[in-house]
Parts: sequence; structure tokens; C-alpha cells
Amino acid sequence: MSDMQAIADRLEIEALRAEITDAVMMRDYDRAASLFTPEGAMRWPHIDKEFAGREEIRAGIEWGQRLWEFFVQNVHPGVIRLDGDTAAGRAYIQEFGRMRDGSSHLNYALYHDRYARTPDGWKFSERVYEVRYMDSSPLAGSPPPKAPVT
Repeated sequence: MSDMQAIADRLEIEALRAEITDAVMMRDYDRAASLFTPEGAMRWPHIDKEFAGREEIRAGIEWGQRLWEFFVQNVHPGVIRLDGDTAAGRAYIQEFGRMRDGSSHLNYALYHDRYARTPDGWKFSERVYEVRYMDSSPLAGSPPPKAPVT
């Protein structure tokens, strides 16, 4: 693999990771699911949930997001290891928000990712979420009030 191809692959994988964060934050479940290979999987072992295939992944993300009153996810770049048309990597995550049941949530975690090059570009073939720290102390703030539309 040429150095230029490796640079292009890394940039595309970073864009993929940014795209899924945006899709989830914007609650665009179809777009989020489209970022996985058709046989892709997403695993959330901390709550004993696993979703296989785009339909289950889409439904799983939507289910998870419906639990939140508001949710913010920050992603920090991690390692990417290229191996031809596949790659593995990690993305470091910080999330916070309030659940619809009134509980608060702050965590630091990471995604262990596997990627596959497809005719449509790089896609996730697997994401496994590992929570490293969680705090359920009540959040002191709240979302700002919605501004009136003029």
C-alpha cells in the first residue's frame, strides 16, 4: 500500500467516525445504519445489547436514543491499524446527558472498531462499546430554552 493510499484510508476512516457521531446526535438512524456493512454488528456489553445487520443496528440506535431527554457525545481520535481492505481501531468517547426517567449520565468509554473497504467507501463491520468510567450524579445544568421563531 502506498503512503498516499494509507493517508487517504485514514482520513476516510476518521470521516466515517465523525459521520456516525453526527448521525446519532442528529437522530438520523437511517444514515447511522448505512455506515455499517450489511452484515455489520454493534455491541454494547455494558447493557448486554447486541445488534447485527443494518436493520437491527438502526433499531438499536433509535431505541437507545429514545431513552435520552438530551445527549451529547464527544469523540476523540484513536488509533487506526490498516491491513489492506480491512482495518481496526479505537475511538475515545465522552458522553453526557439526562435520561427521560430523570437520571443523569456521564461516561468515558471507547469503541473498539473494525472497518471494511466497500465499493461505497469504508464502513464499520463491528463496533464494541467499552465503558471505562460512569457517573450518575445529577447534572447541574440543562439544555437552554428554545428561542422563539420569528
